[in-house]
Amino acid sequence: MEKLRYCAAPPRIMPMLPADIPAERRRAIVVGRAMWANGTKLRYAFLDGGRDEQKAVVRESFAEWKEIGIGLDFAEVSSPAEAEVRIGFEQGDGSWSYLGRDVLQIGQSERTMNFGWDLTTPHGRATARHEIGHTLGMPHEHQNPNAGIVWDEEAVYTFLGGPPNNWPREKTFHNVLRKLDPAEVKGSDWDPESVMEYAFPSGLVITPEEYKKNGIRPPGTISKIDMEQVLIWYPGLEAQLPRLTPFQSTPLSLRPSEQFNAEIVPDASREYSIGTFGSADMVLVLFEEDKGELRFLAGDDDSGQARNALIKVKLFEGRRYVVRARMYYSWASGSSAVMYW
Repeated sequence: MEKLRYCAAPPRIMPMLPADIPAERRRAIVVGRAMWANGTKLRYAFLDGGRDEQKAVVRESFAEWKEIGIGLDFAEVSSPAEAEVRIGFEQGDGSWSYLGRDVLQIGQSERTMNFGWDLTTPHGRATARHEIGHTLGMPHEHQNPNAGIVWDEEAVYTFLGGPPNNWPREKTFHNVLRKLDPAEVKGSDWDPESVMEYAFPSGLVITPEEYKKNGIRPPGTISKIDMEQVLIWYPGLEAQLPRLTPFQSTPLSLRPSEQFNAEIVPDASREYSIGTFGSADMVLVLFEEDKGELRFLAGDDDSGQARNALIKVKLFEGRRYVVRARMYYSWASGSSAVMYW
């Protein structure tokens, strides 16, 4: 097996939560913070340095994820200032991406994703799919704490400390040997076929036994379980949305990671409040329709706080807006609602 270069994901930007928050609530918030509001159009821009054939692979990889039928959309834009996802091609800096909505905390002039080697090879195409998976909120599969992998740790340090990766021990630990906190994981126990799984040669895994002899050899494509999981997070969107009526509360029956979507068409131009109510952690996002496209207008996230999400914004008569409320966690079933006034 040839020596491959591997994704070196940056550390997660973890939310600051109260020390006494219950573990189940903490887990729901940490997992949910990486996920986009379903229905979001992620705009990506290429920074200087990428060749046309490299950019083509990235475009094709975005299209592969979209073809699964997810509720997210992707659009290439020319200005990095308009993009949530900013893609560089700096050689010598490896390949990596921030995880999910962590990209929103990165400065507008900075990369949120980088490709440090040729993407036109099979390994390069797998890398493009993998980094986009990170941007969708998917962590490294081999770090799943439920995988049951026992490593020959010194062999792993030696393997990744040599060429072509030349990683220091702390980078190897962060990207391979460190088990993810259970709060960071939602999904299957372990999918060795996942596009988020590294390929490893024999001699690095002690158990499971079959991988000790044969190594871990994922195909580099989006697996069946990858598809199932990403569709749980981002199911296809309904064609027609319910419309909210001013001053009328709409009850929500959501489980963690589920989302409510509705449209608002104001009958007067003025300042409005849009809010959630009840015993739940929610992220609330508002989009405005502009020439047939939804553009982010405002949002609020109340997770881990003793309050509800609230947006105050001026809306204009006759324009169409879409509000999306995604639940992290509820500690009183059936007790949440959304309203605008």
